[in-house]
Amino acid sequence: MVDVSDIFLCTRCGYCCRGETTVSLDGADQVRMITSLDMRERDVREQYWRISGNSVQMKIVDGYCIFYDDGCSVHNGRPWRCAQWPLHPSILDDENNFLTISESCPGIKKEIGYERFCEVLSKIMQDSVVSC
Repeated sequence: MVDVSDIFLCTRCGYCCRGETTVSLDGADQVRMITSLDMRERDVREQYWRISGNSVQMKIVDGYCIFYDDGCSVHNGRPWRCAQWPLHPSILDDENNFLTISESCPGIKKEIGYERFCEVLSKIMQDSVVSC
């Protein structure tokens, strides 16, 4: 049996929460976040989200996602893409993707090598599809 911890252990460094933009929130992300925050949608929109056209993203404060505070302050309600990161399917397509992501994420267990990493990630992804 494989586990995410076989290939990744989050160090809570915040690198993935840093930047000029954050991930886009789909409808399910928005509902999950509103529920987790136990706030009215209007208040969450005003306080935490940046809306541009049809795109909804979390606001950025001092170069970080508004929810980053030595870890994710909305962890249980975080967007799907945040929950998935850094175990992105693109890693399986190209070793360069693995190298790029692992250079910026100290939690990825590079020492197991690309082939083994992909074996475990594939199994994790397969299991998560089956269990949905």
